[in-house]
Amino acid sequence: MRPKITTTATGQNSTMSAEEDAMWLQWVTRQFETIAGEDREISLQEFKTALNVKESFFAERFFALFDSDGSGTITLQELLDALTLLIHGNPMDKLKFLFQVYDLDGSGSIDPDELRTVLQSCMRESAISLPDEKLDQLTLALFESADKDCNGAITFDELRDELQRFPGVMENLTISAAHWLTPPNARPRRRRPRPLTSAYWHNHLSHLLFLAVYAGLHVLLFALAAWGHRGLGACVMVAKGCGQCLNLDCSFIVVLMLRRCLTWLRATWLAQVLPLDQNIQFHQLMGCVVVGLSLVHTAAHIVNFALQAQPEASPFQFWELLLTTRPGIGWVRGMASPTGVALLLLLLLMFACSGSCIRRSGHFEVFYWTHLSYLPMWVLLILHGPNFWKWLLVPGLLFFLEKATGLVVSRMAALCIVEVNLLPSKVTHLLIKRPPLFHYRPGDYLYLNIPTIARYEWHPFSISSAPEQKDTIWLHIRSQGQWTNRLYESFRTSDPVDCSSKRLSRSLRMRRSQRKPQVSKMSFENHLFCNIKCYVDGPYGTPTRRIFASEHAVLIGAGIGITPFASILQSILYRHQKRQRICPSCQHSWRDDVQDEDMKLRKVDFIWINRDQRSFEWFVSLLTKLELDQAEETQEGPFLELHMYMTSALGKNDMKAIGLQMALDLLAKKENKDSITGLQTRTQPGRPDWRKVFQKVAAEKKGKVQVFFCGSPALAKVLKGHCEQFSFRFFQENF
Repeated sequence: MRPKITTTATGQNSTMSAEEDAMWLQWVTRQFETIAGEDREISLQEFKTALNVKESFFAERFFALFDSDGSGTITLQELLDALTLLIHGNPMDKLKFLFQVYDLDGSGSIDPDELRTVLQSCMRESAISLPDEKLDQLTLALFESADKDCNGAITFDELRDELQRFPGVMENLTISAAHWLTPPNARPRRRRPRPLTSAYWHNHLSHLLFLAVYAGLHVLLFALAAWGHRGLGACVMVAKGCGQCLNLDCSFIVVLMLRRCLTWLRATWLAQVLPLDQNIQFHQLMGCVVVGLSLVHTAAHIVNFALQAQPEASPFQFWELLLTTRPGIGWVRGMASPTGVALLLLLLLMFACSGSCIRRSGHFEVFYWTHLSYLPMWVLLILHGPNFWKWLLVPGLLFFLEKATGLVVSRMAALCIVEVNLLPSKVTHLLIKRPPLFHYRPGDYLYLNIPTIARYEWHPFSISSAPEQKDTIWLHIRSQGQWTNRLYESFRTSDPVDCSSKRLSRSLRMRRSQRKPQVSKMSFENHLFCNIKCYVDGPYGTPTRRIFASEHAVLIGAGIGITPFASILQSILYRHQKRQRICPSCQHSWRDDVQDEDMKLRKVDFIWINRDQRSFEWFVSLLTKLELDQAEETQEGPFLELHMYMTSALGKNDMKAIGLQMALDLLAKKENKDSITGLQTRTQPGRPDWRKVFQKVAAEKKGKVQVFFCGSPALAKVLKGHCEQFSFRFFQENF
């Protein structure tokens, strides 16, 4: 199989150096020789395959322009001549090449139909789907702007003048030409923040202090236990030292997962000291430590038993010391050895079934049921070690109180799913009747159980409705796993249980309720009124509870990661509406400048990153209302600023997308709304340049900046690195 020349879409803002240019051309030459084979020429089909582009239109146009002699094939010399021109040529040379791409018939001018064909191909390449009428509007917006003499054709001079109206486009021509065929390994490596920098310590101080205290306790406990058994040999000293550390870990590890306790702690001053946001990471770390210490503890005992099993040292054989109660080892009828073996087997089983490959591959039940083995493990630990019950006393009491409270609260009375909306991108919008005593804060989450989907499964979901919304609780659930797919399909394929019960009565109540002012009503399809029994456990707090105590908050959501911010944005809108005053005489409206006591926010930047166009559709209604509310603001600068990114769309630094992005900019300016989402905020193509984003945030000087993120772990690492460079506090949604 011949290797492919892959395209990249980097966000670099500088051209490659002369040395990189030479290396790149050498790489292209080697790739050409491999692809061309013995005939030393590349056909159109080989060219398309090598480029690996979504839309073959641009491959055909580039091939036609590279094929200077019109032979139907490209020689190495023709390819190098064209690429050298694109790299080392002046801006006018590159602009002429772009003009030739758009001039399909080679007439020396671009007519509206040619421009429409190019823009349509740009849309396909960017995975943008718009109606034909909108495509016509985009074409006419760009064409009428460029056709200065109104003669029905765009000349080269007119295209040049139009491009110069858009800052950076001429520079982007150089970037796109140089990176269109850049090999994958030529991408710049991201510099990771160094642990010794002040920014790193600023963001990880509580984390590092907790680790230091944790490690110090282990060293102290190990040393004291080992010293206390120094007369029994090195193996016993190691085993006892590890055992004492295991007493701490096996009792304290459960405290890290007591969600109600953690939620209560978030409301106290301890939230500023303890790394509560990393409770799951510490739980996982402690689990690994428990496995490691258990293996060392077991190995030390095995070596000690092997030494004791000598005929002159002990009357018992090795297997009796290891597996039976006959030697009388332990404080409960000699059960230390058999309980130790059982503990190790249970621990290894739990550890093996806790990996992400198990949890995220549709086998969550395996993880859930094996994790419940901590209950028999506690019983075995009490029988195994004489002092473990003392360590477990306080954590165990907290654990059973939390579990008993959760069981009573969640099973006290079944709730009812009263409405279901199936939204684009396989998102299920559930409206659950809110119980009277269910109090939560923006950004909180709950555990949901729907017996008709799975009787024993509980799954966490962010609450997407605002606390000020008294009647219902909103959940937006993306179909990404076995349970969520079953949920979506149960409503899509057939009417769920009791969905027709008193449907007209609910419909009438819904219509009447819609006459009242509402903060947000999302546009939806497949709308069902239901009466489905469910149970909820919660609410539980998250790092986003700190948003209203921030001065400048940057909210970043990737895909369905927007759901916790949906609640926050709606709550902000409620509070803004609460501050609105209307004069009874002249109907003039204004807003009080007095903010809530628990809201210190001076500025909010909301950044939403989606892969495709349809992923924006389910949340556009709320964002539209937020923009309308912002339009009435008279303060200097908007309080809430929206930033939308679509990663599948080709960026403005890609030659194939320059025309489309210019047309989208022109039409957005003309209609005062974005063609992709319908918002006033222009949807930016590609991925954000995080350095530029955070530089802009820092330059606004609205106060201490805190960044809140919900999305993929890979993007979280990138954002965390940038936040450390700018000394921003970073919080990740983690449950």
